[in-house]
Order: sequence, then structure tokens, then C-alpha cells
Amino acid sequence: MNWKDKKIPEEDYRKLLFQARGQYAAILNVFRCYGMDDYVDTAILECVKVAENFGQAVRGDDKPIHILKEPKPRATE
Repeated sequence: MNWKDKKIPEEDYRKLLFQARGQYAAILNVFRCYGMDDYVDTAILECVKVAENFGQAVRGDDKPIHILKEPKPRATE
């Protein structure tokens, strides 16, 4: 069996996504004390999207890993 053909069950995939989200939250949590709660939550979701796209690209799916065409000049944009 080719490594590209190996897929984990959906339940395991969802569990890994939950764990990844938790790790991003732990890393970015420090910014909450500066009143950046909404920005932290948005950043976590965007980081998870990039991680998902990266995982798909590594498995050979034709999926670019970027989610933004260019860097955001400010957190609110």
C-alpha cells in the first residue's frame, strides 16, 4: 500500500484537529492579556487551516498550503 493511500478514520482526524487547535491556543494564549481575544481566536483558526492544507499537500493532494494571498497589514484586516 502506498503511503498516500493511508487515511486515518474521521474520528481520529477530528481528535487530532482538536489537539492541534489546543496547542495553538496554548502558544497564542499570552496575547489574550493584551485584550486580543478575538484576534487570537481568528489566528488559531487560520493556523489550523494552514496545518490542514499542509497535511493534504504532504499526502500528495493538489492543495496549496497558503490561505492568504498576501500578509495582513493589521490584525483587524
